Amino acid sequence: MARYGIIKNNKVKDIIIADADFAESYEQELILLEDDLIKIGYDYIDGVFSYTEPPITGEQAKQWRNNELVSTDFIAQTPDYPNRDAWLIYRQELRDWPSTADFPETKPTKPE
Repeated sequence: MARYGIIKNNKVKDIIIADADFAESYEQELILLEDDLIKIGYDYIDGVFSYTEPPITGEQAKQWRNNELVSTDFIAQTPDYPNRDAWLIYRQELRDWPSTADFPETKPTKPE
């Protein structure tokens, strides 16, 4: 048994587990997936798999930003948190992000 990708319009539309005999008899184009990282949505062009992240919508970006702010709220309230100043700058960048020219394409970067 092996993993096969069902290819339609140069994309992996589904993945099945099948034996070689079934794969040969299948009516749609199947490609053997030797790499477990290949998933539904990957492009398959000229024998090469690749993945392009779909563009994020403004609403999705705002939801992500809101989640980031909530998950870092405790840092703003903890005066001795390591690298706190960098985190406060990050939180301000999150709040300013929707009004920037690169919204929603480029997210603010978390401090290390």
